[in-house]
Amino acid sequence: MTGKLTTVRAGALTTVQDAGRRGHAHLGVPRSGALDAPAMRLANRLLGNDPDAAVLETTLTGCALRPDRAVTVVVGGAPCPVTVAGRPVAWGAPVRVPAGAVLDVGPVTAGVRSYVALGGGVAVEPVLGSRSTDLLSGLGPAPLRDGDVLPLAAPTGRAAIPVAVPWPAPPAELVLPVRLGPRADWFTPAALRTFTSAAYRVSPHSNRIGLRTEGPALERASTGELPSEGMVLGAVQVPPDGRPVVFLHDHPTTGGYPVIAVVTEAALAAAAQATAGTPVRFVLG
Repeated sequence: MTGKLTTVRAGALTTVQDAGRRGHAHLGVPRSGALDAPAMRLANRLLGNDPDAAVLETTLTGCALRPDRAVTVVVGGAPCPVTVAGRPVAWGAPVRVPAGAVLDVGPVTAGVRSYVALGGGVAVEPVLGSRSTDLLSGLGPAPLRDGDVLPLAAPTGRAAIPVAVPWPAPPAELVLPVRLGPRADWFTPAALRTFTSAAYRVSPHSNRIGLRTEGPALERASTGELPSEGMVLGAVQVPPDGRPVVFLHDHPTTGGYPVIAVVTEAALAAAAQATAGTPVRFVLG
């Protein structure tokens, strides 16, 4: 049975996300999708959903939702208090929410982004093969606002797994493996040493487009300007202030600042959960 989900409290930023839009960068469309994809997939697996079924990604303050039919949910990713009709329930495990009851996903106690997976998944219309909200291009559904109503797909019929599983903790230190290039030669040897040895911190200005850092500036060997060129997920771009920016899932597909390195994609899930002030190290690997 399909259903509807009413947004009682949208929170700071709650968006619909799935595995994203692959294969459209040549059209200027970034991948988008869940920043912590392993958390999204684990929450879906615990429900018997397709691993890439659309979920809600919350940011710091959570959200509150009211389904019009009974639904099983899993709240995972960043740990947070969860209640149903005002009563505490399990985080990180399947929970039954009766029709008309309010599921309240509270502020995170660690990390940044929690994921609300619902039996059957969120059934907004796909755009270019994905239901994801893209904050840069505006594709997909807009970020949730109080009172918004989302469609729910019918449950798959596969049973939820009622067992506790280990969830990765948000990083106390963010270690990002990188490969240098393609524009590493635009920086001095001293800058390259600084990049792979200095301690940076996550900037509070980070978002779904990029993880910004605070720390020592990287000196250029070349003072020229690049024509815009293609950007990939995990690219480490260095703007004029010299502080590295790691491109995340809503990144632009082209850019004119030099890319000193690219972060291994598997490391980006941890970047999604790194709070402002978290130490960051870039490591050749």
